[in-house]
Amino acid sequence: MRNSATREIRCPPVPTLPTPREQAERLIELGIHQIAGLTPDSLRCHAQSADGLLVVHPDLLPASRLATLLTVNGKHGFVVADMADVDEFTPISPLPDPPVYVVHDLDRGDEMANWSPDEALPAITEAGRTPLTLTEGMHWVLQAPATLERGRCFMTIGSRRRKADGSLDARTPALWISNGTGRDGTANRNAPKVGWCWAGNRHTWLGFASAATRQPE
Repeated sequence: MRNSATREIRCPPVPTLPTPREQAERLIELGIHQIAGLTPDSLRCHAQSADGLLVVHPDLLPASRLATLLTVNGKHGFVVADMADVDEFTPISPLPDPPVYVVHDLDRGDEMANWSPDEALPAITEAGRTPLTLTEGMHWVLQAPATLERGRCFMTIGSRRRKADGSLDARTPALWISNGTGRDGTANRNAPKVGWCWAGNRHTWLGFASAATRQPE
């Protein structure tokens, strides 16, 4: 097992986020306010005092809808064929109640590449941080597409699926760039992909995205 002793997790710089007001306009441009049942003015209001990543609560904007709105390398996002239950991957910790909340101090977790999710989660929490949920990770890529780079992609282990008996599904969600092979299809080469990895497996090209805090606006 990896050493999960308490430590500060710091990784190489990633692209700067747009301002909260610019983020709000991006969400409005994509029609996300309509999907979530919000007005453009309400989104703009949430952005006025924000400082971080604006996130629409997954109860209002499920991962399956959000994935198709991602654009990286001029390609739209998609969910892998064997993850039809993507919306059943829910947060492992409670989220703020408002329809829009803010995530602070994002970190892609590059230095944790080649760790398994089972190894990474204790290290993230012991460092006083919180793993990003799947929809938080997608909001990040939505606002700053260059965050997702080939060879430097990330897992979002703040979301897991619970089975009927209460145990966790062994799959953990992740975001990476498709090679366009297999069931992805050649048309999806270089597109942003919502997929999964086993909780006990390691991948050299997947870090673990985390944040310092979440708070309502």
